[in-house]
Amino acid sequence: MLVVVSGLPGVGKSALADALGRGLGAPVLSVDPIEAALWRSGIAPSFETGLAAYQVAATLAAHQLSLGLTTIADAVSSIEVARAMWRRAAQSAGDAMRVIEVTCSDEAVHRERLSSRRRDIEGYPEPSWDAVQRRKDEFEPWTDTRLVIDSMADLSTNLATSLAYLGLEAVSAQDGAR
Repeated sequence: MLVVVSGLPGVGKSALADALGRGLGAPVLSVDPIEAALWRSGIAPSFETGLAAYQVAATLAAHQLSLGLTTIADAVSSIEVARAMWRRAAQSAGDAMRVIEVTCSDEAVHRERLSSRRRDIEGYPEPSWDAVQRRKDEFEPWTDTRLVIDSMADLSTNLATSLAYLGLEAVSAQDGAR
């Protein structure tokens, strides 16, 4: 299955996506490092480089799914064109797509998380609060069935809720069973 973890920058979606990946032993495909790699290769930042990064991630997701691996996509996915790429990736592999939308109900906490995060993605600056607000204004409502997670709850609670929604269990460190 393809699990799309969506939400605005700084809400905690990457933390949840990474926790899901670790817990399931599943690859996590994050769009931001892919876009940064495009920029580092000399392609100027633009709307098109963002779309290209989504396309690369969706192509990699389709391949991972074809290998029988649950795959996690970590991306804002605020507009339909990006979401359609995820749907095509899942459909091409004959797999289901599940969406988890991460929000942060406390604006002050969201702002603080954004201002204090340091992801160390070479060549990829952290967005400003104003940029996040612009993304919020363009965020199209999801039409797919989805789980909405508030990152004000602790990560372990949100991970357990997400795994239950997905109908999956985390890999046991002791026996490696799902």
